[in-house]
Amino acid sequence: MEELRDKGIKDEAILAAIGKIPRHKFVDSALWNRAYEDSALPIELGQTISQPFTVASQTELMKVQRGDKVLEIGTGSGYQCAVLCELGAKVYSVERHRELTERARKILHELGYRAMFKCGDGSLGWSAYAPYDAIVVTAGAPVIPEELREQLAIGGRLVIPVGDEERQLMMRIIRTGEEEFEQENFAHYKFVPLIGKQGWGR
Repeated sequence: MEELRDKGIKDEAILAAIGKIPRHKFVDSALWNRAYEDSALPIELGQTISQPFTVASQTELMKVQRGDKVLEIGTGSGYQCAVLCELGAKVYSVERHRELTERARKILHELGYRAMFKCGDGSLGWSAYAPYDAIVVTAGAPVIPEELREQLAIGGRLVIPVGDEERQLMMRIIRTGEEEFEQENFAHYKFVPLIGKQGWGR
């Protein structure tokens, strides 16, 4: 955790959550020797588990409070979902690959975490449970999906990387009123692409 603290993560609850979660459970056993490196690692279907610093950074930008209703776009390995659960959030997670959805559901259940999962187009969010206190997108989008903005509660925070397929700018959108939003820009990252009707449409 000192490495993440040295890189600028200040939220002690997030550092404690990442320190508690067994990251090796979310990667193939062949990669267990690298599971606690601060680096992204490959998982099935050409996807990745984000590096712990990226997970911590996005989570910190969301300003998650215990009991918050959080929408995660891109379940992937389930690691980010586990961090949110450990922080006491009520997590709703959308993933387009059924195999990853089921695998993450199984791992999180084994670790004692409870979350809601859906296999579908994450760029459209999950309107049935909106509005959300926070939304995190763990894939790079070409634009900010309007559906996700509209699913924010007043005061809600959307954290999303936006750019081309090689480089994205991390943004935080805060809903300040029914039709009012504020935008803040942070560092650049490289994520797998957000595939969907309001993402990279293929």
